[in-house]
Amino acid sequence: MMEHATRVGNRLLAALPPADFALLAPHLRKVPLQHDAVLVRSGDRIDHLYFPCSGAIAFIMELPNGQTAATAVIGNDGAVGLMTALGPLRSPMTAVVRVAGTALQISPARFQTALERSPALRSLVQLLTRALMTQIQHVAACNALHSVEARLARWLLHIHDRTDGGDVLPLTQETLSELLGVRRTTVTHVVGALRTSRALKSSRRGQLEIDRQRLEVVACECYKVMSRRIDRIVSQDALRLLHAAPPPNVSLPPDVPFAKADS
Repeated sequence: MMEHATRVGNRLLAALPPADFALLAPHLRKVPLQHDAVLVRSGDRIDHLYFPCSGAIAFIMELPNGQTAATAVIGNDGAVGLMTALGPLRSPMTAVVRVAGTALQISPARFQTALERSPALRSLVQLLTRALMTQIQHVAACNALHSVEARLARWLLHIHDRTDGGDVLPLTQETLSELLGVRRTTVTHVVGALRTSRALKSSRRGQLEIDRQRLEVVACECYKVMSRRIDRIVSQDALRLLHAAPPPNVSLPPDVPFAKADS
């Protein structure tokens, strides 16, 4: 099982029993997640599902007047496009890569076929939906109750958690404005305040260098509460529910590789 988890990369796919993962494996394609790439736009048909192995993706809600705000950030603990499990729906939000990485990509039709054969995969969909809704609900409460400075610190920590290391985050002031749902002038003021408190070491064009320990002091309590709840869903609940499901009716080869991205 350890070898299986290491090969997969996405934490929830790795938690699937090997026989259930085998239903998906021949159809998974490893693809790069380019910085600032839009994986799907709000209102568009979902053509692919993405299970990130590295990097960070923000879900952005766009209002008719052009204003935006982030509702969630995911990495290898989540997925993009999972609403297709409910049917051929259009995306309710925009998904944008904020830190480059890689993902396992699959078509909705292939995923739906595997879903129909695997109780464990259906449990996976429920877990991912639960983790995402937990984050969205908590973000809504945080936006209403806490300062912009505390909220920016929280978003930076969430994104940093999903990077491969290093304290420099590739985020512009425009991106921060989009995450927070505030004007650029507000972002400039908040970034300045974080630099004064030394939670930000520097804010060069397109890059923020953070001091994680100081940033945790500035962030509201929502960061730790959300992190604990989502980690419990992804780590503990996933293992318990997925492995309690009966095995699918499938013959499992000794080792099931997934397709590589074209070079």
